[in-house]
Amino acid sequence: MFTRLRRSRQLRRARPGDGSALKRFRWWQLATRTLFDLEPAPDGTRPARYTVDVRYLAAELEGGKIPEGSKHAQVSLYRDGVQEHIANPPVAFAVPDGVIEVATSSYGLTRMHHVPEGGSPQVLRPHPRTLEGLRARFGRRFPRASAVIGAIAIVVLLVGLVMMVPQAAELLTQIEVVAEKVGTFTSPISLPAWLNVSLLVAGVLAATERALTLRNHWLIDADTTWTSFA
Repeated sequence: MFTRLRRSRQLRRARPGDGSALKRFRWWQLATRTLFDLEPAPDGTRPARYTVDVRYLAAELEGGKIPEGSKHAQVSLYRDGVQEHIANPPVAFAVPDGVIEVATSSYGLTRMHHVPEGGSPQVLRPHPRTLEGLRARFGRRFPRASAVIGAIAIVVLLVGLVMMVPQAAELLTQIEVVAEKVGTFTSPISLPAWLNVSLLVAGVLAATERALTLRNHWLIDADTTWTSFA
């Protein structure tokens, strides 16, 4: 039930595109743009090629339209190179045999999946020149190194989560209303400034690594989710 309601809400976020042509990806857009493709289905149920264009620095749509002064939507769906829909993430785009789900965080993508009717979600293919495409190529060429990097990212984020919980509890109990109800709490963890900064930088790199490989877990990535709203 919850999944259907979420899907229905995300489908309604899609707005009609303007029919413009998909622009080529340029190297200077590495940090601000990414592209993913969904190829035509071999059985003919989905004859068109769909491309999702994500612009991280684009302004949110205003009333379903691109705001004045902005050239691009945050997320655009192209059918055979022609813009069909635009939206703010998270969003679901209907395609002939299912939906394409797109979601982002402060560090990049958290979801870029094709969810076929009655099938398992599959990640779309990243454009080879985007950061996601370069990371995927590295993973294919050096699978062991890729696995090690992924494991290190998990460890870094879990360590950051362990460090965050008591400090967050201390900050919460400093609020007068909370302190009156449950008392105050002093974190047993007190790190020097240089170590806090090092953990922050390592956490950003680990979160970026997870985003480039479209990995997201409610616990492992809880620390980065919390800091994205800070």
